[in-house]
Amino acid sequence: MHKQDFNGNSYNNPDSFAMAFDAAWDNYDKEVNKKLNIEEKIKLTFNEIKNHPYLIENPDQSKNIALFRIKLLGLS
Repeated sequence: MHKQDFNGNSYNNPDSFAMAFDAAWDNYDKEVNKKLNIEEKIKLTFNEIKNHPYLIENPDQSKNIALFRIKLLGLS
């Protein structure tokens, strides 16, 4: 399932990616994935938003943003 920003659009910028990442991260079943490490959780989350233009064009920066958001928001 492709996650989109709250207004129905995905943009090729870090803010749009961050919103899509947060929504996808919150959407996965945390009980099922309790035993997964951060890298595995990020991989699952990225799979949910694999069509996001920022993730496609900037995979390394997307990973950095994901790690930053996880730390910033205490998502782990």
